[in-house]
Amino acid sequence: MNTRLQRNMAFLTNLYQRGPFERHAFVLSAPPQRPIWEVGDYTNSDRPVRDWVPWVVEPYLKWMELSEQLQDDGIPTVGLSTGTHIYAEAMGCPVHNYEDTNPAAMPLVRNAAEADALPEPQVQSCRNLMRIFELADLVRQELGPEAVMGPPDLQTGFDTACLVWDKTDFLCSMHAAPEAVKRLARKCANLFRNFLIEFYREFPNAALAHCPRTWAPAELGPWVSNDECGMMNVAMFEEFLLPELVELAETFGGLGMHCCADGEHTFPSFRKIPNFYAFNRVVTKSQGYEGMLDALGGPDGPVFVPWPPDEATVKMLLQQAPEGSRFIFHCPHQDADRAEEWLARVRGM
Repeated sequence: MNTRLQRNMAFLTNLYQRGPFERHAFVLSAPPQRPIWEVGDYTNSDRPVRDWVPWVVEPYLKWMELSEQLQDDGIPTVGLSTGTHIYAEAMGCPVHNYEDTNPAAMPLVRNAAEADALPEPQVQSCRNLMRIFELADLVRQELGPEAVMGPPDLQTGFDTACLVWDKTDFLCSMHAAPEAVKRLARKCANLFRNFLIEFYREFPNAALAHCPRTWAPAELGPWVSNDECGMMNVAMFEEFLLPELVELAETFGGLGMHCCADGEHTFPSFRKIPNFYAFNRVVTKSQGYEGMLDALGGPDGPVFVPWPPDEATVKMLLQQAPEGSRFIFHCPHQDADRAEEWLARVRGM
């Protein structure tokens, strides 16, 4: 790995670990891959996994070239993109393939008795998950061991349980049969945790931040989706979802998070997660960044990784964030000239 990328790793690690503050980070975004519905879902296809190697390798090489040209603060990572369905499929859910959007898991169970009857699968027995390992290994053979492996989609066990169990009955059961909900969520959480353990074992330099793809050192832990916190009050969040997030952080050394739910009321509870080091807030129609800044801003909060940040948003966040807040801003442009101009402008803010 070249000296510049090593320097970027040290800079970003210091940012995440709340070391002496130098400046905010400005990084190039991952080049877009052709969507899954066009190239096919490699996790459950009957085609050889090798067919998808160019789909992964070519955007990575483009990202590396652009990063070197523009001298940004980032570390390109390999994109093993999937839909949100992969862990639910491993639990036994059927998958529906659409013509114009990502595949989706269909509910498998509709009551507590059916949920309790579901076995907890082993990672090695899940064909779709093992094909992710196979693709990652083929890409590593193509690019070499220094290529930083990025993740597939990373859904918490609770988020996966919401796919496995019909959502209407699931929500009712959180009140009527809460222990059954917790038992299913535990099975899904175990599968997810064990997948992560195996992935880190096979690819020890992996940077498991999937939304947006942002490098973070493996020792700080994965960067997971928490998109169900908006549907429950704080007490239920801390009963049903927070324990898994704490466990993941304790298992892997920390936790980053993506959230696109209207979950501002639960944000203060995120501070209970050990070494909660990074937060990607995707704004919704009804919520902006104010709740994030109020609840999590300051020198002891996570690094904020807003997505997608136009220049007005960058300026607003830098002006309104509590003192000591830290940011990683992703450049929205793929054209070299426009990206270079964007980086020059925002670095001067």
